[in-house]
Amino acid sequence: MAVLVYKEGTREYWLARTGIGPEKASRAAQRLLMRHPFSLAVSTGFACALVPTEIGALLLGREVIAMEKGGVGRLSVMEIPEDEGETMIRLAQASGQVNHVGRFVSTDCIVGSAADKRQFARLTGAVGLDMESAALAEEARRARASFVIVRTVSDLLDEDLSLDFNLFLHPAGWLKGMASVVGHPSRLAGLWRLGRQSRTAAGNLTSFFRRYIGTVAGRFKD
Repeated sequence: MAVLVYKEGTREYWLARTGIGPEKASRAAQRLLMRHPFSLAVSTGFACALVPTEIGALLLGREVIAMEKGGVGRLSVMEIPEDEGETMIRLAQASGQVNHVGRFVSTDCIVGSAADKRQFARLTGAVGLDMESAALAEEARRARASFVIVRTVSDLLDEDLSLDFNLFLHPAGWLKGMASVVGHPSRLAGLWRLGRQSRTAAGNLTSFFRRYIGTVAGRFKD
């Protein structure tokens, strides 16, 4: 697992790449949270929007619903420290970036069709959908670390993804995934579009955390 450690003032930030999906996220979080004392765990990265918005919009959440293998269960997430939570939300709202604060839903597969996204939105009332936040929230609770979700939109509510990306989550599926692209060259345009959207989302997320760290570092200077 790749981990970057950054220090600013009296604070230390660890950025860990968990991998895609709840199982990888859970294993990575266990290794980190059970060995090191963290005051706050943040689920960050890309998310699918479940509300009308734009690419790169910030999605922030304190509650996540896990929906796996047809089962639905709400996961009560520990409250994040008031100062940290208020700082993140206030910065998002004052940043000029489009942002939404609310519930998330985590699934065990990539949801690519607009019809399925709208169904998840109706069922859960969530603002965003990902695959890792529920697993990370559970591990944070076990480690008694506070938790928050801060992600950016890489694909929209009414947008169909160009192919089934679930094929690429397992080694045996790569050949099928590549065949689906070769057999339908028009899907390449969709891949290029998703690449552009991902770069926009990544840039906005980076800008947010730079502001957040700079603001918090200023507050805690000696």
